[in-house]
Amino acid sequence: MSPEVDAVLARLLPYPEDGSRADGPVAVDATDRLMLDEAAALIREHPDDVVVVGDRFGALTLGAIASGARHVRTQTDAVTAEAALTANSGRVHRTLWDAHVAASAPGSPDAAGPGYTQHDRLEPRLFEGARVVLLQLPTSLAELTEIAEHVARYADPAVTLFAGGRVKHMTHAMNDVLGASFAQVGASLARQKSRLLIAREPRSAVGPLTYPVTARLTDREIVEAIAPRPATPPSAGGPGAPADGDPATGNDGDTAPDGLTVVAHGAAFAGATLDQGTRFLLAQAHRWPDLSDVQAPRVTCTSDTSEAPATPDRPVPGMDAHPVVVDLGCGTGILAAVLGLRYPHAHVLASDRSRAACDSAAATLAANGVRPAGVVRDDAGTLLPIPDGSADLVLLNPPFHDRAALSTDAAHRMFATAGRVLRDGGELWTVFNTALHYRRALERAVGPTEHVAQNPRFTVTRSVRKLLTDMSVTGG
Repeated sequence: MSPEVDAVLARLLPYPEDGSRADGPVAVDATDRLMLDEAAALIREHPDDVVVVGDRFGALTLGAIASGARHVRTQTDAVTAEAALTANSGRVHRTLWDAHVAASAPGSPDAAGPGYTQHDRLEPRLFEGARVVLLQLPTSLAELTEIAEHVARYADPAVTLFAGGRVKHMTHAMNDVLGASFAQVGASLARQKSRLLIAREPRSAVGPLTYPVTARLTDREIVEAIAPRPATPPSAGGPGAPADGDPATGNDGDTAPDGLTVVAHGAAFAGATLDQGTRFLLAQAHRWPDLSDVQAPRVTCTSDTSEAPATPDRPVPGMDAHPVVVDLGCGTGILAAVLGLRYPHAHVLASDRSRAACDSAAATLAANGVRPAGVVRDDAGTLLPIPDGSADLVLLNPPFHDRAALSTDAAHRMFATAGRVLRDGGELWTVFNTALHYRRALERAVGPTEHVAQNPRFTVTRSVRKLLTDMSVTGG
């Protein structure tokens, strides 16, 4: 690696952190360096045809520019990774220009300077004409499948895909996934416990894209959470029989659905299945609050953050009415869809940092006839388009991994968001791995927290937002 490229990488930070935490993430790892070294010659040969997918903090995108790329197209699933790239590009602007000039052929640097374009999602125009694709290998084979199929179908037939990862996280199944889309798949030598898979010659005889996939889930926990029934069924037409619009009959008095249709992109957690944590949270739905006494017109406005970012001070129209229910860290939108069907007059909001999750959730909600007030791609719900203290119910199944690394940072940011958006007396229902012991953190961020249920793996808690309690004042 040239000294100029190394100088750029040395200035990067694992945004939003400053890199000082001993157990925190690193902005540039051995995989980034190995990939940039192996791809350097091709980057200089095709400076306008470089694509980066899955960059975590900008090392691959900015490293490619420092290696001679004039313009890089980049796509990251996590909105936090986009923010990191933006922040780091500002940090290294001058150093990056010097490195780019040194790496470029004489007379080739653009007077306007090198740059990059961030694409919102995997799409044909991201890969059109690409000759070099740099990819941080995802842990999910489904996500790798979706990326590989896009590269093989839409990039230049002479494209070379460099897919890198830590050796301990790589499997032979990754070779098989790439082999389904490329005729030639090989591996580099390992260096500092990292290795590359290098794919060439996209297969021409391929069928339609595998993702997104759709499945119908009829699990008992889903059905009962959608259409709660009284403990003793009333006689037909007698006292207690469901009225029109009652949650027990489904939306607007219709027969309750017998399940959910789930749509999932490759990078969405758990795919088109019901993960065990969400299953356990749904099993406690009979204890969720009854919001039927607050009726509001169904919201018909939707929010798409790719066109007009929603913020708390620019709420979606109609959000001044209750009830408001939120699926925080929505994944494929199973909980959001259940909320929409269980509380048919509620304003439903869903939020996730993942583009694949938000697209999946929006499709899942549409497939089940739920019209949300917003599906928002943001970090831990910071851009939810509602005022503080306005939500009645928040459901949360927080992540505890960042790629392959154990990390609870996002969970704590989500707890803080729930404490901010819930009204006094509003409830946060959380499911988490029992070993993580989140109860004290939930009490500090939200309010009094009770242990609702526990099985060998998971714990479900109920936190009630209480303003100006001794705990919230003292932080005890």
